Amino acid sequence: MVDRYYRRPLPNSGPNPFRCQGFVRNGTIGCQEGAPLPIETLPPFLRALLVTDGTVTKALEAFFWEPVVVDTLRQEFIKAAADIPWIEVDPGDQVMVREALLRGTDSNKHFARAFSVIRFELIPPSFRERLVNREIGIGVLIRDSGLESFREVMEVGVEPTSVDGERALFRTYRIIIDGQPVILISEIFPLALYL
Repeated sequence: MVDRYYRRPLPNSGPNPFRCQGFVRNGTIGCQEGAPLPIETLPPFLRALLVTDGTVTKALEAFFWEPVVVDTLRQEFIKAAADIPWIEVDPGDQVMVREALLRGTDSNKHFARAFSVIRFELIPPSFRERLVNREIGIGVLIRDSGLESFREVMEVGVEPTSVDGERALFRTYRIIIDGQPVILISEIFPLALYL
């Protein structure tokens, strides 16, 4: 999954202004296969999730009205096989990769899947320990720690492969801490859950 980030140039405001503007009259989201997806046809809450720079877990809890937990599926350190320009990783750099599901505790539904690449050495020590212990999601962890950060949406699109046989949309954003890009996260939302 980390290979989706390799050798990706920094985005400009060209082909997908939705990621930075939110409202784009007659806008579309490109698909690798098939016709572009008109943004206005997406469920309103899903449109909001795709462009928000806030914590998704709390928004999901408010919308679906149930607690949402983070189930960590994978968390390990790897050496990057190629550069990841969006967070200034060079080939051979060690990064932490993490894959998780955001699950409603009442319904047991998976509202989103998240995949992260983290420059672990740039995270404050107290934050590192809680991250390694998989206590909570990254967004909630940053908020609860009081760590000053900035989130930048890098890309919004239609997931090239189906999720559990369903069409899905994704957003990829990076978290900048102390002026350095430290975390890159893709959140994938199964469209059928939001209709």
